[in-house]
Amino acid sequence: MFSAVDHAFMAQALRLAERGLLTTTPNPRVGCVLAKEGVIVGEGWHERAGEAHAEVRALVAAGTASRGATAYVTLEPCSHFGKTPPCADALMAAGVARVVAAMADPNPQVAGRGLEKLRAAGIETACGLMEAQARELNIGFVSRMERGRPWLRLKAAASLDGKTALNNGQSQWITSPEARQDGHRWRARACAILTGIGTIKSDDPQLNVRNVETTRQPLKVVVDSRMQLPLTARVLEGAPLLLAVAQEDSGKAAELRARGAEILSQPNAEGKVDLLALLQELAKRGINEVHVEGGAGLNGALLQGGLVDELLLYLAPCLIGNVAQGLFALPELEKLDGKRNLKVTDLRQIGSDLRVLARFA
Repeated sequence: MFSAVDHAFMAQALRLAERGLLTTTPNPRVGCVLAKEGVIVGEGWHERAGEAHAEVRALVAAGTASRGATAYVTLEPCSHFGKTPPCADALMAAGVARVVAAMADPNPQVAGRGLEKLRAAGIETACGLMEAQARELNIGFVSRMERGRPWLRLKAAASLDGKTALNNGQSQWITSPEARQDGHRWRARACAILTGIGTIKSDDPQLNVRNVETTRQPLKVVVDSRMQLPLTARVLEGAPLLLAVAQEDSGKAAELRARGAEILSQPNAEGKVDLLALLQELAKRGINEVHVEGGAGLNGALLQGGLVDELLLYLAPCLIGNVAQGLFALPELEKLDGKRNLKVTDLRQIGSDLRVLARFA
């Protein structure tokens, strides 16, 4: 169905889409290549929400050469009016002869209608070329559209024996500067950074992107059931902060709001923050990817709730010993049948450390 030439042009479209890795939220990362007679005549990618989509940029670059060309686009062209007009209409007006999409748009406002509109106009269409790569590039957007919650990536740094800190809380630094900078690159691609009040009280993190060039800072989200956040916490500085609580102290709430914090009350039956409801609320706000940097308690609660999609682990070549803080607070297993099996999707050395990307099998 698809030729080697089709694959080559779609691969280029995916490379273009990746240029929007840090900037397009809440929109998907999309690239487009226009080709005719085996030659690229125009290309473009979506850079940020509210600006021209990939197809429009490629059409502008191609000019009149777009007539009779094939458009290779990493996501089905949109068919609805949002902040910009429908890309399907732009492709039709430009006179393209064929449109190849890597995947259908999971957005219910599109969901096949873009390709249908093109076919109705007499344009040849095809879908599914390099779909796995396209879905991976927009895994957070797909998750938000299909599951109603963001893709949750849990990051942790530990010794080789799985310890994140000494019992006295000292944790800086277990891993190398290279690993910490790599972690900031993962922060930069996320729409929100999530932590718990325990981490705030022990480490007082800024919870922002540093040492990585970025045009935006992710939303900061702190899970703080009893509203214990100190007014002097560094997390209150800079980018917006969303404080998820289970019970609200009106006096403290007023002080936190005066510091710029937004307070979201989402209690569960146990008097803690309902983590699933929190993620669903983040999805409603256009959050595609959540990057978690918490302690064993929050990490364990997210795992117990089945809310972790991916683990990002940095393992330092050192041993700390049994009497230290671990990665996940989970109930004891009586049988190995209860272990959580993972599939390692990427393994590489970053500085002196090992970086492991894994998903649940």
